[in-house]
Amino acid sequence: MEKDAPINVLGTPLMPCSTADPVTGFFRDGHCNTCAEDRGSHTVCAEMTAEFLAFSKYVGNDLSTPRPEFGFAGLKPGDHWCLCAGRFAQAHDEGCAPRVNLDATHQRALDVVPLDVLRAHAGNPPDA
Repeated sequence: MEKDAPINVLGTPLMPCSTADPVTGFFRDGHCNTCAEDRGSHTVCAEMTAEFLAFSKYVGNDLSTPRPEFGFAGLKPGDHWCLCAGRFAQAHDEGCAPRVNLDATHQRALDVVPLDVLRAHAGNPPDA
């Protein structure tokens, strides 16, 4: 198991996914880190698209509607977010998977999504 240096799907240190508001990650630290309590495996760093956000809302996980009571402004196309690996796989199967930042995608994503699928959706990391 990982200690202080989480690893990405490429076998190198995990890079941040996004620290923009709202802050992403299971721990809301901007990284797609995970732990045993993260049953959804929020490990895939992806760039949101209108198509994916509509798909996610359709299948029951509305990421685009603001929820001020939870401090969540809602996501919009171009935002980077740590997705559940299973939801990413489902979006891939439906033909609407967003682009992925492999440097910021945790190696535990490979428990659910094959590396070749992640590579097929690889995009550029966000501007620093």
